[in-house]
Amino acid sequence: MPFSKLNLNTELTQKLIDKGYEKPYPIQKQAIPAILKRKDVLGIAQTGSGKTASFVLPILNNFKQKNTDKNRFVDVLVLVPTRELAAQVEGVFKEFNQVLKYPAVIKAVYGGVSINPQMKSLYGVNILIATPGRLIELVSSKAIALTKVNTLVLDEADKMLNLGFKDEMESILQLLPKKRQNLLFSATLSDKINEIKQMVLKDPIVLNIKPKEANLDIILQLAYSVEPERKGPLLRHLIRENDLQQVLVFTSSTFKADNVAAKLRKNNIQATAIHSKKSQGARTAALRKFKEGTLRVLVATDLLARGIDIEFLPYVINFELPRSPKDFIHRIGRTGRAENPGKAITFFGSEEEHHFRVIQKKMKKKIEIQDGDKIVLSI
Repeated sequence: MPFSKLNLNTELTQKLIDKGYEKPYPIQKQAIPAILKRKDVLGIAQTGSGKTASFVLPILNNFKQKNTDKNRFVDVLVLVPTRELAAQVEGVFKEFNQVLKYPAVIKAVYGGVSINPQMKSLYGVNILIATPGRLIELVSSKAIALTKVNTLVLDEADKMLNLGFKDEMESILQLLPKKRQNLLFSATLSDKINEIKQMVLKDPIVLNIKPKEANLDIILQLAYSVEPERKGPLLRHLIRENDLQQVLVFTSSTFKADNVAAKLRKNNIQATAIHSKKSQGARTAALRKFKEGTLRVLVATDLLARGIDIEFLPYVINFELPRSPKDFIHRIGRTGRAENPGKAITFFGSEEEHHFRVIQKKMKKKIEIQDGDKIVLSI
């Protein structure tokens, strides 16, 4: 089914065609018609499944700029767990909004930056994307009013709960009008999500999109058994000797991410770490440079990378193993595509050997292992 069959307006449909999108993803195919009819929707779909466009497009399609009176009342509220996701969702909204005859005023607000410029910029905003903590601050300061919200989106609700935003979410719900459209998106259907579903949604259309498995057959995998003290030197050796560019390195902690990136820079390999303790400006700049190909190595943690649209990379390196086989597959799934297989490299020490065997068993893949401790490293 092409996008033209989804009853989106001509401008949005043409924009999709211009961008080369021919067919909607499964979540889009089911969610867009339901949202256009102003139904409540519960969408269970993984990051990277096209879920952002599945609510952005029908919300913009339904938006009607009735008058030009500026005020502090928001029409659409999109709650997201992280600053990165807020900026990402805002970008999608603005990209499609520009083709509308009567465009909406769109703004994203989040912590980690000064609140004063945000307060001044909210006058006349129609669609607001916000992290829970910063939104409560802005409402408390009377910079924004939520009493006329007609559509609420809870995006990556499972992650919001995991990050401890349940109390903030409940406080925000109390500020909204009872009559509104509710759209809830989550990567998993847990007991907590079911609890929110009961509390927020009214007779929802439930869409459970099975995650598309990463095509492991097109990913070239190689592993090195290497003791912890040699992981850093081995990483630098592989990057230099093989002239690796646009490398995404995964670590298990923010401390390790900073440490790995610092040692790469010390050895004249351009690298930056992104994680929750970095400022929003630093994270956005690093991500932009990496996507453009001007930053050679990006070191990230699982939590931060999960909400970031980085796909089809040439190289992914697991500096440390993730906790679960599922996270391992999610990591390496960011590399490779049919016409250009990517490469995933994994480091593991003697204490991680059993865990790595479990990961291979889960993937039903036996990965070639080389002894990293015997490699003569370049200085």
